[in-house]
Amino acid sequence: LSLYSSPACETKYVENPQTQLEEGVSRLRQVMEPYTAWCQVQRFYVTSESALCSDFFSEGFEFLQNPPAGFYPRLGVIGFAGIVGLFLARGSKIKKLVYPAGLMGIGASMYYPQQTISVAKVAGTHLYDWSLQGYIAVESLWKDN
Repeated sequence: LSLYSSPACETKYVENPQTQLEEGVSRLRQVMEPYTAWCQVQRFYVTSESALCSDFFSEGFEFLQNPPAGFYPRLGVIGFAGIVGLFLARGSKIKKLVYPAGLMGIGASMYYPQQTISVAKVAGTHLYDWSLQGYIAVESLWKDN
């Protein structure tokens, strides 16, 4: 014999109805979900790039604290070539971009030929990739028409 009587087990779960505010927040979260996911991905890239950037600048600062012999005269010649390029590039805006960069590149290539060759190889492969992508894009547009 039981001393206590047990109640009947007739429990039912009833969900509270959502208010207009809760429905609005739910819709807003569903709409904004792709953008927040994109922002999280971009934040990952920014943090990784900022770490690389800080490493680059710390290495550059250490390099300038203890430069190799003859670094500052070479830097002066390369910088002077850029100034001469600005002086020669009167008139056109394109000349103002091409002449200083070209003369500085020529000056740097005289002092650092091995680095120039490696940069030229990388730039050549990137230029080839970009031109191939452009060719494919133009070809797909041509075929669509």
